[in-house]
Amino acid sequence: MSPVPIDPSMAAVGPEWGLPGIDGTTAEGELSGGVEGAEASGSGGFGAMLAEQLQSLSSLQAEASEASTALATGRAADPTSVVMAIERAQLSMQLAAQVRTKATDAINDIFHTTV
Repeated sequence: MSPVPIDPSMAAVGPEWGLPGIDGTTAEGELSGGVEGAEASGSGGFGAMLAEQLQSLSSLQAEASEASTALATGRAADPTSVVMAIERAQLSMQLAAQVRTKATDAINDIFHTTV
């Protein structure tokens, strides 16, 4: 069986296609951003983003609780805004639960992968 010739027109060109080496440089010699670059340019990475989103979820839940209490005690002037706050909190909680379920499934798939 003869080797299949490589089509030069399909060759990837440009630094965005260069894979980082062991020393963190691309094939063109440029330093790749990688995880370290994302950490330095971002505001703390994935953990910080996750904590921020959980704080946002908590504040939506607290807002919905306050709005429903205000509606029950007669202090709420607009029942539509109360319903919207409760729906927003409910949808956010459902999204968080789905993300948690998908992440758990992904981790279980990784753990059950035979090497």
